[in-house]
Amino acid sequence: MTSPDSGENSDQTPDADLRADAARNRDRILAAARRLYATAGLGVPMAAVAREAGVGKATLSRRFATREELINAVFADRMDAYAAAVTTALAEPDPWHGFTRYIHDICAMQAADRGFADVLTMTFPAAKALEARRAQAYDGLLTLIEGAKGSGRLREDFTHQDVVILLMANAGVVNATGDAAPDTWRRLVAQMLRAYATPHAPLPPLPQAPAPTVLYRAMILLGRTGPTRP
Repeated sequence: MTSPDSGENSDQTPDADLRADAARNRDRILAAARRLYATAGLGVPMAAVAREAGVGKATLSRRFATREELINAVFADRMDAYAAAVTTALAEPDPWHGFTRYIHDICAMQAADRGFADVLTMTFPAAKALEARRAQAYDGLLTLIEGAKGSGRLREDFTHQDVVILLMANAGVVNATGDAAPDTWRRLVAQMLRAYATPHAPLPPLPQAPAPTVLYRAMILLGRTGPTRP
């Protein structure tokens, strides 16, 4: 007859307990990083992520040895959505509509997550999965641009570099306006689409400009906190 304390009837071995504990710590770290990156951008120090997750720096380092590894894990699903956005746009019967939809969708992704706003304007060579998704989206973007030009509605002098410039500008607007004027990015995107379009190309309605008081509040907050830096 076995003793209740003998361990033979235990559902988990010590090794299994350790693996479960490691998995819980990893989940807590990822959840904490998502929260912090989404609200404060990628400038959040690794030590702050560890504190938010309730783990020590050593535990964080065991799970994610570098900042790039953590960023890769945090934004894997968002990069999947980013790559899928161009696939969806290419499926549109009207190439110009597909192009404008793509521009709006990726800028909306930036607006929803300040960390992701930064990710789309940087490269992380050590984050292989993330960069593979970026490359996939880039290839689709080239096809999308050529189709929109072929429709006669996208200017011939538009290049894929202009998308990067837009993402940089949008990231700056998202980070600068924050909660004070969260829809400001919509105005920027609509105005930029007007700059990219040929005369008489159909365009979505132009959102109203933010009220001066709202922008002033955003400027005050930015002056107190300063721009985010990775």
